[in-house]
Amino acid sequence: MTPLDAPITRIAVVGGGIVGWSAAVALRRRVPGVAVTIVATPPPPDALADRIAQTLPSTIGFHDDLGLSEDDAVLRAGGVWRLGSAFEGWAGDLPAYVHAYGPCGQPFGTASFHHHWLRAARAGTAAPFEAHAPAAMLARAGRMPIPPAGIVAEVQAAVMLDVPRYRAMLEAFARHLGVEVRDGEVATVRRRGDDGFVDALLLTDGTVVSADLFVDASGPRATVRGAIDDVREDWQRWLRCDRLVTADGPPERMTALDQVHATPAGWRWRTPTVDRTSHGLCYAGAFLAEADAQEALATAGATAIAPAVAFRQGTRPEPWAHNCVAVGDAATVIEPLDFTNLHLAHSAIDRIVAMLPGRACHPLEIADYNRQAQAEVGRVRDFVLCHYATAQRSEPFWRDLAALPDSLARTLAAFRERGRLPFFEEETFSRDDWLTVLIGQGTMPRRIDPLIETTDAADSDRAMAAYRAAIGQAVSRCPDLDAYFYSQRKRLGR
Repeated sequence: MTPLDAPITRIAVVGGGIVGWSAAVALRRRVPGVAVTIVATPPPPDALADRIAQTLPSTIGFHDDLGLSEDDAVLRAGGVWRLGSAFEGWAGDLPAYVHAYGPCGQPFGTASFHHHWLRAARAGTAAPFEAHAPAAMLARAGRMPIPPAGIVAEVQAAVMLDVPRYRAMLEAFARHLGVEVRDGEVATVRRRGDDGFVDALLLTDGTVVSADLFVDASGPRATVRGAIDDVREDWQRWLRCDRLVTADGPPERMTALDQVHATPAGWRWRTPTVDRTSHGLCYAGAFLAEADAQEALATAGATAIAPAVAFRQGTRPEPWAHNCVAVGDAATVIEPLDFTNLHLAHSAIDRIVAMLPGRACHPLEIADYNRQAQAEVGRVRDFVLCHYATAQRSEPFWRDLAALPDSLARTLAAFRERGRLPFFEEETFSRDDWLTVLIGQGTMPRRIDPLIETTDAADSDRAMAAYRAAIGQAVSRCPDLDAYFYSQRKRLGR
């Protein structure tokens, strides 16, 4: 076996935010025999995956793979549970809708559940679509799916992180696992002349970090991956938001729902946690001044308001090049609508573990990694963009979007014609997630699947009513969110 055919045994991670520490922990924990060094440079302000506290349910699975319990990753690190987001003002006069994590409806007969609902909606007899989603009803009621059994068993909880405490927890875990920590910043990326591989990193203190593989979690500047090339796919023609202002406010009653309000030049969120309320405003600088953005958050109750951060949405078509792979904002920058930032970073880390090549980093293996990564980020982009493409607002920011990406245009055309959704590989969001947004924003198909006619409409209505009743009974048996959270903290002596 030649040295280049041998397994990777040394990995260097660049970036000291939660993305970098997540990568260091996962690689050290899940790849046998690998030595991991992290250059713990603090993340820049525009590294959204390192800053946004809200996560998707996949974070829990990421923790499970690392052997981190709920006590460690949530309670001791100051996190709270999330079940979804309530979207308000996105669709004209239509009521707010909840995008919650888990299934919506129960299949019966020969057609998918949503076709039964669409037929009832045409007849004017349908209850709200979200009334058939256990997670949405739990979130509306302020309850948690404990124990996870029966009709609430498939509800998926996510986490609202306390970012500084979470980062400290990951750092402590990494040190416990034997990750070597180097403080400082990268001054020079040294590359080999024969094949272009990264040979070593020269730090500002004069020390050198060598490795077989380099994981760049340094943020949008991509300190290491950017030294190879700066090829990037720009999404700004579709996703116009390019500024983010975050803030904290006084604590409010804790809830498992974020409030996500559309505004004339973007959108803002509000998320109560244990000891504060998190606020944010994502907007387009061409349509709103920073002072007005800060004033809007102050009006919403925020007190500690940070300066605006500029960002530009887009992705690297090839996050992995030679022996360097970009993760987090070094790979993809996307606004935090639907809070996909940390999910994409964790997914990339999982993919590195699953597809780790030999030391030669064969081009075929790297090409397959990049293909899967781009399939995933493309559909996340489509899901975020779907909110804008189906919104019903008249302000200039919301009008005259560029021609949609083919993948999203095909999705919307299929649904608008007959209520169907095409299959795509590497989907982050399920069919029920897509349906919740499309229906919640008033997008309705011209025709309904003809298979629905094999079930009598009265039978459909009775089945949906019975399912809603079963959800209501299950929700009433689940504990109040506050009571559950504080009982868990008391158990830990906090």
